[in-house]
Amino acid sequence: MMDYETLRLIWWVLVGVLLIGFAVTDGFDLGVGALLTLVGRTDNERRVMINTIGPHWDGNQVWFITAGGAIFAAWPLIYATAFSGFYLALMLTLAALWMRPLGFDFRSKIEDPRWRSGWDWALFAGGLVPALIFGVAFGNLLQGVPFEFDAYLKATYTGSFFGLLNPFAILAGLVSVSMLLMHGAVWLQLKTTDMVYQRSVQVATILGVVTAALFGLAGLWVHVGLDGYIITSAIDPSAPSNPLLKTVEVAPNGLMTNYSIYPWMMIAPVLGIGAALATALLSLRNASGWAFLTSSLSIAGIILTAGFSMFPFLMPSTTQLNASLTIWDATSSQLTLNVMFWVAMVFVPIILAYTSWSFYVMRGRLKAADIESNSSHALY
Repeated sequence: MMDYETLRLIWWVLVGVLLIGFAVTDGFDLGVGALLTLVGRTDNERRVMINTIGPHWDGNQVWFITAGGAIFAAWPLIYATAFSGFYLALMLTLAALWMRPLGFDFRSKIEDPRWRSGWDWALFAGGLVPALIFGVAFGNLLQGVPFEFDAYLKATYTGSFFGLLNPFAILAGLVSVSMLLMHGAVWLQLKTTDMVYQRSVQVATILGVVTAALFGLAGLWVHVGLDGYIITSAIDPSAPSNPLLKTVEVAPNGLMTNYSIYPWMMIAPVLGIGAALATALLSLRNASGWAFLTSSLSIAGIILTAGFSMFPFLMPSTTQLNASLTIWDATSSQLTLNVMFWVAMVFVPIILAYTSWSFYVMRGRLKAADIESNSSHALY
């Protein structure tokens, strides 16, 4: 059995990988849904867009489910505390995500334009709302969340739903929206032709620049106007989980501490900005495959920046500083992490394999003629 400290660090990395996997795969699904009423101008064009993600969207959600399950099993305190604090936001996200399977299945069952338009807006909400809320959640995690623990480690959220909608969190939400819509537009470049393709190039070019600008603005805000957290007591990375045994202080510019200790971490924010700009440039040059790669790298860079900035914190507390949850004191037992590690070593490669295979089998572009002729391409 691996030592406890190593397992805790491994699970921090693995959950990061799962979140990036979700953002890269299901992210373009959300992006396409949110772009449905902007890029698609006719019913046929919107059906083309829906059919580009039709074979993949439900399989891509496995990354989301796996990440949620991993957080529940590996970091139960994080799971319990986050669901207490973000309950209404998570329920709103869930309600928005329901719109996707309903919209995909019911949109084309009736040819009434009002019926289809209604489902188009439902799919728009199903893409935009989760993208916004995920970003707002990360924005709040970076600032800290108002929660407390009692002597029995029972969490109590002391904030409000509207308190989550603070200026920095909203900016983080806009970064998430622009990032995922950029990714969805690049996916449409890969999978469509004619006017849908041309509009997707325009949207991806604009959003590549917007994503870089918003992410750069968020980084500047973190650097000059956002406090961070530091552990001021000794901590045993191999000790049983109990967040109340440490002391924590608020530190001006604390979110930048790791970059001075580990300069190589600067790769993440540079990648987040540089790859987004590269996506805009490659889209203009009609290099769709390379644009999809750089869009994926930008997403990875942005998520890694959040993780590197907070390390070792996972969910800082603004009202009871020593209750802040870190990778060293919020995990399950050593045995649980060890068993989960070997399960992940079996199933994550399987997920990667069948995801790659599905993309390979369903490769190629969709045309409006495929939809008009009701060929086998037209799933919806």
